[in-house]
Amino acid sequence: MKSIIIIGDGMSDLPVARLNGRTPLMAARKPNIDRIAKLGRTGLFQTIPEGMPLGSDVANMSVLGYDVREVYCGRAVIEAASMGIDLAPQDVGLRCNLIATQNGRIKNHSAGHISTEEGRALIEALEEKLGGGRGELPATFHAGVSYRHLLVLRGGWASPLVECAPPHDHVGEEISTLLPRASSSDEEAVASARRLVELYEKSRSILASHPINHERRAAGKDPADSIWTWSPGRRPTIATLRERFGKSGAVISAVDLIMGLGVYAGMEVLHVPGATGLWDTNYEGKAQAALDALRNHDMVYVHVEASDEASHAKDLDLKIRCIEMLDERLVGPILRGIEDRGIECIVSVLPDHPTPVETGAHSGEAVPVAILDPRSPADDIAHYDEQQCAAGNLGTLIGEEFIQLALGI
Repeated sequence: MKSIIIIGDGMSDLPVARLNGRTPLMAARKPNIDRIAKLGRTGLFQTIPEGMPLGSDVANMSVLGYDVREVYCGRAVIEAASMGIDLAPQDVGLRCNLIATQNGRIKNHSAGHISTEEGRALIEALEEKLGGGRGELPATFHAGVSYRHLLVLRGGWASPLVECAPPHDHVGEEISTLLPRASSSDEEAVASARRLVELYEKSRSILASHPINHERRAAGKDPADSIWTWSPGRRPTIATLRERFGKSGAVISAVDLIMGLGVYAGMEVLHVPGATGLWDTNYEGKAQAALDALRNHDMVYVHVEASDEASHAKDLDLKIRCIEMLDERLVGPILRGIEDRGIECIVSVLPDHPTPVETGAHSGEAVPVAILDPRSPADDIAHYDEQQCAAGNLGTLIGEEFIQLALGI
C-alpha cells in the first residue's frame, strides 16, 4: 500500500467576519478535497503541542510523527540541510530573512517577496562585509530562496538560548521591542543576542546603499532594507523514515524547511521546475512528480506553501483562490492519476498548522485532516473543513497517530 500526504500550508483558519462566520476552507470550492473527506475518514490533528513554537518546523515534524519535544531544533538548521550547508555540532544556525521596514516597524517579512536573484546578491554583499567567519565572534551568511536565507554563528562561542521573534508573526509592530535578547544569563547567550543585534544594525546601512535596493525603490517596490534573524538552533539527530517505519519516502516542496526535514528523515528530495512557494507555483508539476515517485517510494510528502503566504499577507481572496488551485490543479490530478494507474494508495490531506487570515500569524489550534484509505469504511462527513472534520470518527489525533494511519501501519 502506497501513501501520499498533501500539505496545504496554513490553509485552516478561524471564522472570518467577511465570510459571515465561515472559514476560507468553508468558502472555497474544492470538490476533490471534499471527495477525500466524503470517501475517507476525518478528524482533527494537534500538530503543535502545548507550549511549543507556532511554526512550520514543529508542525511538519509532528505530521511525520516525530516527538517534537525530543527532537525540536529550530527551523534554520533544518533548512541548512536542504541548502547543503555543513554545520559543526557547536555551530548555531538562524533563519535570516530579508525584510522591509517602515517608520521603525516591520512592514513585511519578505521584502515584498524579493526575487531569488536579488536576494542572493544582497546576502553575498553582507557576507563580504560582515561575514566570512572572521573575527572574535565569527558569522557566515548563506543565500537561499527569495527572502529566506541563513546565518550561522561559527566557532563554538554562540548559544541557541536567544529569544527571536518570527517576523511574519509581527508585521506592523515596533522593531525596538522585537530585537533578539538572551533567554539565559549564560555568557554565550548574552554574547549571541548582542551579536545578532549588531549584525541587524550594520546590515541596514549596507543594504540601504546597495544598487538593488535603489532599483527597487525606483520601481515602487519594497526595499530589502534589513535582515531579521530568528529560530536559532543546533544540528539535530533525527531517525529516518526507514529506521522508524521500514518505509522509503520522497518529499516535494519549494521551501527549504520542508526539503531539509526530508533530508533528515532520509527521504529523496524531488525538485519540480516552476515550484515557487507562492500562488503561482507549478501545481501540475508537483502532482506529476508525486505520481511518478510512487514507483520507487512507499510514501510521498507533497507540500504547497501558497495558502500560508496569502494568510501572512492577510489576503482573504487570494487564500481562497490558493485553496481552490490546490484542489483543482494538484489534488484532482493526483486522485485521477492513482485511479488511472491502478495504484493502491492512501491519500491524506491536511494543513500543517492554521494561519488565520485576519491576524496573518500562525496559531496552534488542531487542524482538520482527511484520510482516504481504500481498505477503511468512510465516516459520515460530506465536506472538508474545520467544523465538519471536528465531528469525524478519527477524533483528535496526537503524536504518531496520524502518520501511522497515513502509512497504513
